[in-house]
Amino acid sequence: MRGRFLSLEGGEGVGKSTQVKRLAAALEARGLNVVVTREPGGTEGAEGVRGLLMQGDVARWSAHAETLLFAAARADHVEKLIRPAVEAGSWVLCDRYVGSTRAYQGAQDIDDAAILALHGFGSKGLLPDRTLVLDLPEGEGHARSIDRDGGAADRFGARGPDFHRAVAAQFRRIAAAEPDRVRLVDATGAVEAVTAALIDALADLLP
Repeated sequence: MRGRFLSLEGGEGVGKSTQVKRLAAALEARGLNVVVTREPGGTEGAEGVRGLLMQGDVARWSAHAETLLFAAARADHVEKLIRPAVEAGSWVLCDRYVGSTRAYQGAQDIDDAAILALHGFGSKGLLPDRTLVLDLPEGEGHARSIDRDGGAADRFGARGPDFHRAVAAQFRRIAAAEPDRVRLVDATGAVEAVTAALIDALADLLP
């Protein structure tokens, strides 16, 4: 029996790392075999590309080059890990996926149709069965990430508040345009409440 493919998305500081672990544990408690992975990364080749993308000066890559690098890493990830695991019956939970490219590079004026066309070629258009977007009020996530990182943010976290506002707006646009597949989840509450909201947003998929 085919498994499911889920992605957890959101801007900086929304609590994704915490919620990926909690959501995976909640799904495993229901008897599901869960594979947790991340983007960029998840396979040896994709992790190599991750180092290129996440490290160095903010201006190291143009938005077009970033988009191509993310697509290349994702193609390897999908071919070698995600698709085989789902076909084997596992529930794959991915910390970021193509939604992040659409939000982060889309906030830099890369056309959404071009991103999806590249995804269609590189990853054969594979989309999650459900994408969960953690959402915080404007500015709160960026402020949390500054407190968390203590000045050691990666190339994306280090960008200014205007960029992060644009990213959050892109995520909300995607959720509004694709309500059947993408769900916006309020991340302002206690961690337990946020996990419960994520499970609720998966209710129609759960066995």
